[in-house]
Amino acid sequence: MAGRFLNLFKPVARVLPEIKAPERRVRFNEKLFWTALVLIIYLIMSEIWLVGIPPGTRQELAPLAIIFASARGKLTELGIGPIVTAGLVLQLLVGSQMIDCDMSKPDDRSLFTSANKVFAILLTGVQAAAYIIGGMYNTPEGGGLTGTTSILVFLQLIASGVIIMLMDELVQKGWGFGSGISLFIMAGVAQHIFWQMFNPSTGLFVGGLTALLTSTSSNALNTWIVGTGTYPSLVGFIATIIAFLIIIYMEGVRVELPLSYAGYRGFRSRYPIKLLYVSNLPVIFAFALFANVYLFSQIFWGLYNPHNSNFWFNLLGQFQIVGNTPTPIGGLAYYVTAPHGITDVTAHPDKAFGYLGILVVFCIIFSLTWLEVGGLGPSTVAKQLVDSGMQIPGYRRSDKAVESILKRYIPTVTVLGGVIVGLLAGITDFFGVFGSGMGILLSVGIIYQYYEILMQERATEMFPAFRRILGE
Repeated sequence: MAGRFLNLFKPVARVLPEIKAPERRVRFNEKLFWTALVLIIYLIMSEIWLVGIPPGTRQELAPLAIIFASARGKLTELGIGPIVTAGLVLQLLVGSQMIDCDMSKPDDRSLFTSANKVFAILLTGVQAAAYIIGGMYNTPEGGGLTGTTSILVFLQLIASGVIIMLMDELVQKGWGFGSGISLFIMAGVAQHIFWQMFNPSTGLFVGGLTALLTSTSSNALNTWIVGTGTYPSLVGFIATIIAFLIIIYMEGVRVELPLSYAGYRGFRSRYPIKLLYVSNLPVIFAFALFANVYLFSQIFWGLYNPHNSNFWFNLLGQFQIVGNTPTPIGGLAYYVTAPHGITDVTAHPDKAFGYLGILVVFCIIFSLTWLEVGGLGPSTVAKQLVDSGMQIPGYRRSDKAVESILKRYIPTVTVLGGVIVGLLAGITDFFGVFGSGMGILLSVGIIYQYYEILMQERATEMFPAFRRILGE
């Protein structure tokens, strides 16, 4: 049974909006329809401005936009941030056994889902209030929202947050493919890459190429190739392609341990330990931390330190308005913000190396943390393998024997994987990749995941006998 904490959500679960799981098998084409519909609705919401936002509002928070699939000033202002944050916090609490929850039991899973919804809605309200109170909708001239307009914007953010949560639940419960969160992130990254390539005003092949052909400046070619640190460049385009290829290769690197089934002599198998053992989770945690540091340092700067005169707030972050956007120029917020291309790296090498060092260190920390909290440690994996009737040939069939072998690989691969994803996410940003290094890391993993899902769905559709093998 669930612990006392989750039992508190039983009364709330009855009034929460919910998408019912399908009581029949949903066919491939029907899942494709619902997945496409959810994606289209999300993309439409990302283009609709919040009612009441004044013209000239400060532009989007770039560190938050990719990881949370958000759009500044639109209905998807908060994106999937509250859902992801609520889910990660609860999973960490369950994994560390601070909350008693057995995910193999339907009642516990239902209460966990209800708790996740409640926390997501609460976090949506907290973040919406922080954006409004912190002056995130103020214009550079100091204009802000009135009391009535603030309430209107707050209610819009809450309503859109609930809609996004229900769309994610619709996909996850079997009406669509994969999860809504992965779908929205992938769509957001694709949208960023496309817009950076073909934006008529700043794009690489439309606006940028037109400016190159019509310009008489001797620096026009250099600007188009290398960039200025703000607009897309040819180097960034090439780096994007190379980054995709490298990450795809890294996803396939693994060590395979030979296994045998104790009950079936001669039947062999292999247990793959991927180089990116904990996948992209460490870099997601690191970027989520950086994004929140950036967000709250900007809020505190706008409220209490607009002239960068307070020493303690300066340690957290110093900003100045460049164009229409607050830009970090010092403090912790400065070093957790990725440089924009080679030009920015060469102009601010201290920022580049500081950012890369902090990112790699936190990726290692989060990799080792998730190893135990996420149930991926050698002892947990060894117990799962032995319980399923497997053993390593030449060794006794016991938890300790299998664990001793796994300890040779898993901790080393975990640290190495954390270093690699940190370096990939950081260095690719140095070259100005489209959609950010973090976005490419996430999108490659999501595309690979969707490829496996679609192949499995198509196989079970064509060969119904596979359903019994796959446990469907």
